[in-house]
Formats: sequence, C-alpha cells, structure tokens
Amino acid sequence: MELSPNRLNELLAEANLPILQPTQSKQFNDYLSLILRWNARTNLTSVRDPETILSRHFVESIACAQALPAHIATLLDYGSGAGFPGVPIAICRPAIAVTLAESQGKKAAFLQEAIRLTGISAKVHSGRAETLTAQFDCLTLRAVEHMEQAVRSAERLVSPNGWLLLMTTESDLPTLQAAVSSAFRWSTPTPLPGGESRILALAQQTENRPLTT
Repeated sequence: MELSPNRLNELLAEANLPILQPTQSKQFNDYLSLILRWNARTNLTSVRDPETILSRHFVESIACAQALPAHIATLLDYGSGAGFPGVPIAICRPAIAVTLAESQGKKAAFLQEAIRLTGISAKVHSGRAETLTAQFDCLTLRAVEHMEQAVRSAERLVSPNGWLLLMTTESDLPTLQAAVSSAFRWSTPTPLPGGESRILALAQQTENRPLTT
C-alpha cells in the first residue's frame, strides 16, 4: 500500500494538531518504512497496515509530544516496544533527551536502528526499566504489559516535581490511578485523536521522595 508523503500531515490537520516540518516528515517516513520492513520478520506491532500505523500510533504519539510540559529535559519511554511514543517525541521535541527502555532483544535492536536511521537524540536501555537507577523529568507508558504493575514500579523513576504520562482508556484509568501513590496530582485527562475512548492522563509528583532500589 502506497501512501502520500503528506498523508501524516493530513491526519494531523484532521486532528487539529500542528503539521510537521519537512525534516520531521522525512524522519517519520523513514521510521514507517523501517517498521514495515522489521514487522515482516518480527512482531513489532500487531498493527501492520501503514494507514493505521499513521493514524493510531503516529498521530497519538505526536499528540503526546505536544501535550508534554514545556520545561521537560529528560524522558523515559517505559516499555518502548516499537518506539511509541518515545521515537515520535524525540522527533517532535528534539530538545528532550529521550531514553527508550525495552527488555526484548529484537525490539531493542529495532530501536537502535530507528535512532540511527532518523538521527534523533535518543538512547536505548536494553533491559527492564525497573533496573534503571536514574530519575527522569517525565515517564511515558503506552500499551505496556501488566500496565498496573508497571505504573506502580515506574513512579520511583520520576524526578522531584516530575511527570507521569499514561496513554490508556477511560475505563482503565481509575485502576491505574489507584496504583500510583498519593504523591502524584492528576490533571484532567485529554482525549486522544481517533476516539475509541483513548485518553492521555498526566500526573505531577508533588512530594519529593528519594529514589529507592
């Protein structure tokens, strides 16, 4: 299936999101081509249709990048998988130092190749995110296995006054919020483009706590 080079910008305009600069469009086109090639031999994502990858994975992740607070300098994409939303965030917000945490070897190798091909400022942590000892201004989680458990273990990696960003559904959000400590204050969730009750939920840590292992 061939797509117009401007198809992603068309979808962004439909979602009332800012369109990409030409350099960013090329990065996303290269990223899409890489996903399609690797998906032919390894299960990066269950979504294999290019149009759906654009409308679901890319547009959602770009919306996430736009929603991040302006002052964030470091970000951890917890359980990055095929790089959503971490790679699009690195493309759209190049001033943010993005770490892509992925424990599956083949997916971590894919992320390394995505960084090389797109030229983004990001690095891969090839292992479980729980083993990290650094803290980050923001953590993102999207479609992570055992999401409730992941959210519970992820919060310790958020720096003082940092942010936790969840891409989830309206029905799942209360359970995930309950898994997070009272040190976090939640903002009103934002609907993600495309409907299906998918939302972006953002919480800021309001109590300073030491990083524990």
